[in-house]
Amino acid sequence: MKTRLQTSLGQQLVLTPQLQQAIKLLQMSTTELELEIAQAVESNPLLDWADSNDGSTANEGGDSNDGEAPTERADNGDDWAPAELDWSAAGSGGSFDDDEETGSAAERVAETETLVDHLLWQLHLSHLSLRDRGIGAALIDALDDDGYLREPLTTIAETLLPAVHADEDEILAVLHRIQRFDPVGVAARTLGECLQLQLDVLGDDTPGLALARQIAAGPLERLPRSGVAGLAHELKQPLDEVETAVTLLRSLDPRPGTQIAPLSQDTYVVPDVVVWRQNGIWRAALAGHAGPKVVIHRGYEQLIRRCGEADASYLRAQLQEARWLLKGLQQRGETLLRVVRSLILQQSGFLEFGEQALRPLTLREIAAELGLHESTVSRAIARKHVRTPRGTLPLRAFFASGIDTEGGGEASSTAIQAMIRRLIDDENPRKPLSDAKLADLLKSSGIPVARRTVAKYREAMNISASHERVRIA
Repeated sequence: MKTRLQTSLGQQLVLTPQLQQAIKLLQMSTTELELEIAQAVESNPLLDWADSNDGSTANEGGDSNDGEAPTERADNGDDWAPAELDWSAAGSGGSFDDDEETGSAAERVAETETLVDHLLWQLHLSHLSLRDRGIGAALIDALDDDGYLREPLTTIAETLLPAVHADEDEILAVLHRIQRFDPVGVAARTLGECLQLQLDVLGDDTPGLALARQIAAGPLERLPRSGVAGLAHELKQPLDEVETAVTLLRSLDPRPGTQIAPLSQDTYVVPDVVVWRQNGIWRAALAGHAGPKVVIHRGYEQLIRRCGEADASYLRAQLQEARWLLKGLQQRGETLLRVVRSLILQQSGFLEFGEQALRPLTLREIAAELGLHESTVSRAIARKHVRTPRGTLPLRAFFASGIDTEGGGEASSTAIQAMIRRLIDDENPRKPLSDAKLADLLKSSGIPVARRTVAKYREAMNISASHERVRIA
């Protein structure tokens, strides 16, 4: 399976319509996916819901499943997991049925995520100094809704004053790091740069790649006026090769920032994956409602052989789109499940003991382990939630930046925040712990953090300063 998935990733980078759809499906939340599928069923006569009794079938033959078994899924019945599920690891019990009334309404309201939130999350997971993170935050804050940096670097340098004095070269170096974040092409300063960033992640064997890079770097802005023929004459290249390069450029996304659109405030969380512990081993499966079950309608498919040429051509096109959709849904489930299984293997301590056991983990580590691109992992976890013994959690909660400890290991920022919260909860209310004292206590536990770092973490948790926490017992 690994070889096939790695191969499919390479094909995905060619950005065919089928693989563009696969990317789109992968980054959707379950709620968004349900709407997308409903619209597809409404517009495509060859798609139907799986629970119909009209002779439809989920595996319509051909290559929709590549001969593989269906992705493991947690249905509402007892056939997917044993009855003696061990929920004792984290204290709270739980049921795996998909009743929407399970849990409080507050737990089921989705967190809104904007482009800025998405990029800042990646920034804090990067191995950058505090100074570079500050520069990165200023750059991200300056991006427009399409993901472009319209402000000159001199203006960014002015916004950093007086806290940070940075020259343009230093800001540009951080900008180049941000330009490698997901979505690909973000933080570009021009359309040409945006397209070049997306071309840089394509395989070297992509048809028209070299010429597309040349066009994006220069004559791109003249394309609307001169056309493909005029561009071929200007570049002294064969017309068919220029057409291939232009087709590749047109398949890219000129507005990458719009891929991360905020959810509405009343969107509810629907878990995509269920995690449980069985015989001491953490396991994961797709939730029973992680994706609507759609099928190919056999009745319409059989009509292709009996109707006229015009109708047959239309039905064949709809059949191909239906096959692409089913294939994309299968790949989405497989990729999501692979990522989650890797996460629970890396973060079993977090599931067992809570935030204090969360180890530092980045997108790059998971991507390297699975043989995927970082942007693929980022899309796979975007707006996805997992039901665990500790409640329903966003997959982003399994990632955290780290700080070197005196023992030679690393402690995640989330774990350090949990330690700070515990120390504050246990403090003497008449004499609260100052940030300096908290830093000393953490240092005595082998975690050397500066006072200003403690203050930053405390403020991130919305905990008041020590002089504001004084209270009479």
